[in-house]
Amino acid sequence: MYKGIYIALSGAVLKHTQMEIISQNLANADTIGYKKDNVSFKDYLIPQDVISYDPDGRAMSDISSFMTDLSGSTHIKTGNPLDIAIEGTGFVALEGNRYTRKGDLKKDSQRYLSTQSDIKVMGNNGPIKLPEGVVQISESGEVSVNGEKVDSIKIMDFKKTEDLTKAGGDMFFSKEKPSEAKAIVKQGYLEKSNVGVVKEMIKMIEMVREFEMFQKAIQCFDEAQGKATNEMGRV
Repeated sequence: MYKGIYIALSGAVLKHTQMEIISQNLANADTIGYKKDNVSFKDYLIPQDVISYDPDGRAMSDISSFMTDLSGSTHIKTGNPLDIAIEGTGFVALEGNRYTRKGDLKKDSQRYLSTQSDIKVMGNNGPIKLPEGVVQISESGEVSVNGEKVDSIKIMDFKKTEDLTKAGGDMFFSKEKPSEAKAIVKQGYLEKSNVGVVKEMIKMIEMVREFEMFQKAIQCFDEAQGKATNEMGRV
């Protein structure tokens, strides 16, 4: 009896976790460059010494891993010369071994090319400092001001993207040494979030129904256990 409660409870906890992740994805559906999160699960047999010495093959569930979907998304034209979108795989290199796909860049107070949170963008010669003038960014990431080359934005890629971990909402960190990406830089464009709102809403509805199912199962097991205990007390 208790085994059934544990199984249902493990399922309810995981569905709640999954709903939290879906909610986070939906909240960032309009965030530029946001990459949605997913979670995978694993099943395992209930240990005999935990609940019963009579194993029946029933299993509990647990979180296997959290993953970030790094697939690309559509681009929107802004016309802002400091906005960039990456076509293909790769990330804009930032100071501190951080990387991003969020290309709404700016000049900071010291005229360095940076993110909106003042993290400097890295070039081949270090942080990119922009003189006064008209900024042009080529498809290879070369930055020119008034027709004169300043530096090139480092666009890097990773062989094992699963090793990337989020270092803040729009940034990633990796201990792995990156390589130069074969990607196209589009000036005056931004990459949208890769969250599909309709798909996430459907998943949310499914998760709510499954969570309610586990809740009912827990309630049924609890009522059955209470009934069995009361009947045994009368004997």
